[in-house]
Amino acid sequence: MIVNERLRELGFSKYEISCYLALVNHHPANGSQISRLSGVSRSRIYDILRKMLHKGLVNEIGEGLYLPLPPEELIKRLKSQFDSNLALLKEEVDRTSWRSDHEHIWTLRGLNETMGKAQEMTASAEKEIYIRCFPMEGRLIDSKLHQAVKRGVLVKYISMGPPLSPFEIQVVHPGWEHLERRLDGRCFDLITDRKEVLVGKFQAGKEDQAPFKWTRSHWFVTSSRDSLRHDFFHFFLNKIHEEKKILTLKEQEIYQLIKEDY
Repeated sequence: MIVNERLRELGFSKYEISCYLALVNHHPANGSQISRLSGVSRSRIYDILRKMLHKGLVNEIGEGLYLPLPPEELIKRLKSQFDSNLALLKEEVDRTSWRSDHEHIWTLRGLNETMGKAQEMTASAEKEIYIRCFPMEGRLIDSKLHQAVKRGVLVKYISMGPPLSPFEIQVVHPGWEHLERRLDGRCFDLITDRKEVLVGKFQAGKEDQAPFKWTRSHWFVTSSRDSLRHDFFHFFLNKIHEEKKILTLKEQEIYQLIKEDY
């Protein structure tokens, strides 16, 4: 049972879990009733109840009757303890950590982990996001990007196909119809605030195996960001020299912005 497993991870014994869940479903109850409902033997039930009283999981009312701590209160308490422990851990790590100049490159694997990280990066961006992606991944990230725009973040978007939704600074990569075949997959690149980058490629049918790289390495971030800047220029050059068309006023504005965006 998943609930039992999760509660055991939080430091409860299997007997405490059985008694607590039994009481949640039937209370108030005495020791004999709890023993019968929980499957904990009568020889152990009162020892378990004493430990639960000490932990505040139950309350004794009247003569030998027990009530469970309301589940919503238990959840609040566990969350408070977890947050407090995390704060203490962060404080200790900040105090004792040796600062290294080595910039690690981490591997993430699969669609869920990768797009979860992408959504996290997007949600924490403060100034700028460069993104290059196919519509299939766009549907998983576009809502987060629009939320970032509302916070005042500049989103610079290269769509590797027909955009699912419009962005102020956006172009469609030339020849998008054949890109997935030519690239042997769907690239996904995300750079936020000139600080961190997530890059890799999804292959059709193998999305859960796809390895992606995430890092805060300065040179990795800089080169990845420049790659996306040059894809904007690819769009402009293709329109002028291949399609023999004139840039619209909006495209001229985007060109000027990207040109000055070192």
